[in-house]
Amino acid sequence: MSSVNDTKFNFAVFLLTVIPGQEDVYLWVSISFCFMYVISIVGNSVILFIIKTDQSLHEPMYIFLSMLAITDLGLLLSTMPTILGIYLFNSREISLDACFAQVFFIHSLSLTEFSMLLLMAFDRFVAICNPLRYASILTPLRIAKMGLVFVLRWMALIFPLPFLLKQFRYCRDNVLSHSYCLHQDVIKMACSDITVNSIYGLSVKLLTIGLDLLLIFLSYVMIIKTVLSIASPMECLRALNTCVSHFCAVLLFFTPEIGMSVIHRFGYSSSHLLQILLGYVYLLVPPLMNPIVYSVKSKHL
Repeated sequence: MSSVNDTKFNFAVFLLTVIPGQEDVYLWVSISFCFMYVISIVGNSVILFIIKTDQSLHEPMYIFLSMLAITDLGLLLSTMPTILGIYLFNSREISLDACFAQVFFIHSLSLTEFSMLLLMAFDRFVAICNPLRYASILTPLRIAKMGLVFVLRWMALIFPLPFLLKQFRYCRDNVLSHSYCLHQDVIKMACSDITVNSIYGLSVKLLTIGLDLLLIFLSYVMIIKTVLSIASPMECLRALNTCVSHFCAVLLFFTPEIGMSVIHRFGYSSSHLLQILLGYVYLLVPPLMNPIVYSVKSKHL
């Protein structure tokens, strides 16, 4: 492998990974991924179009849903070049700078999606637990401020990662575990001391994702407590039904995220195929399923 003049690097590119042992069906795999990308992009774009054009949908819940759709589109566009490039053009190489940039976009958008799910949980909490003050609490200005604060928070936390990665010397096997670049995957290639990166990455996950999950859990505890106090079983079911879509979205995103974190940090003996498949589920399934889940459960959509 060719080298660069910068002595920090022993090679100029990383090699992305494909599904092993399935070379004879790569054409069908590429068609499947193209289909998923098209459906996901069209689905999220249609939701944005409907919410923008229908004045009756300019409510907090649908504004948060539009933020989630924008984040999903960003995730799709940040992974599409490398995933489709591998299976359509057999382009497995990615430059170090391009890889570091992809790390920034994937992680910042993933964490932004967590924040959107937290805001949507807060929306359901206010709607069910304090319905009379719903409109006064979730004003358009307050929604915009909350969205901006969460986006800036994640970008500020992820912004140092590419620069920290550039400080390392990479001299180990340059084959990554996925068809895109993840921070926890790239640092395994470094020969330098990665203690700072490991501690920083773990701290971000525990203090932010862990906190968001805790707040979502507490919001559902309060929702269930409030719903159970409703005398009519029919009203109980009607109130809980408004949370089903959001609960499904939370499971779709957090389950593979937790699985990926566990495998990369502790699953050294786990199957390589399992890592690859979980990686695809982690970034491709939520943007594909979110428009379907919300369209099925919302009569307005």
